[in-house]
Amino acid sequence: MIRLDHISKSYDSKNNVVDDLSLEIEQGECLTLLGSSGSGKSTVLKMINRLIEPSQGTVFVNGSDIRQSDPVQLRRSIGYVFQGIGLFPHMTIRANVGIVPRLLNLPVQETQDKIEELLELLGLPLAEYTDRFPDELSGGQQQRVAVARALAGDPPCLLMDEPFGALDAITRDNIQQEFLALKQRLGKTVVFVTHDVLEALTLGDRIAVLNKGRLEQVGGGKELLNRPATPFVRDLLQKSQKNLDVFKVTPVTDSKTPSPLERED
Repeated sequence: MIRLDHISKSYDSKNNVVDDLSLEIEQGECLTLLGSSGSGKSTVLKMINRLIEPSQGTVFVNGSDIRQSDPVQLRRSIGYVFQGIGLFPHMTIRANVGIVPRLLNLPVQETQDKIEELLELLGLPLAEYTDRFPDELSGGQQQRVAVARALAGDPPCLLMDEPFGALDAITRDNIQQEFLALKQRLGKTVVFVTHDVLEALTLGDRIAVLNKGRLEQVGGGKELLNRPATPFVRDLLQKSQKNLDVFKVTPVTDSKTPSPLERED
């Protein structure tokens, strides 16, 4: 579905924000990009839909080089959920969700049906929420509207840039569980950016760990927990010891090397 072939991005021709990154995201898969601030996660996301052009390398979507696509049409065909939610404050919830279908010139009735379907799916009944404005909703409700808007054009893939980062812990946990159910139901290909280890393990079918623009490791959650490929991955997971309890994983060690996730006395 999405393939990144040796992509790099530099803004000064000297330092790479993203450095020779190759990844492949399968159809229907949720890949989480995990790393600290400045690791290049959001830059990767923006290169997938040409908000930013790579300095080197190629991005393929559905087997096609995205440089051969009209950037506006490309962006309309890929759902995008922004870190800051990004709803239009002067537009009602109905208008916010319906903006992409209107840009795609979908029939009016089809657009209205899609708005109703998505709002109901995300727990925002049409009769109660459709004519409200974003500032009349809670943070969790606003984020649900942002997800509905990203899905309204029925895109095959969805890019999500730390969409739940600003929510309180309880709301965040609830919406993560809703997202898991939604992902299973819709079968979309998702690239999900986060700096939270537990969120990456919870939501991702696979996790790609980035550090200073370079790929440290990619694999399933248990694989990363059991066999961290680099000291950076080991240390990142060590800071989230509770993930071992969540995933019931026993780190693999040899007779000479103590577990990298064991706490020191």
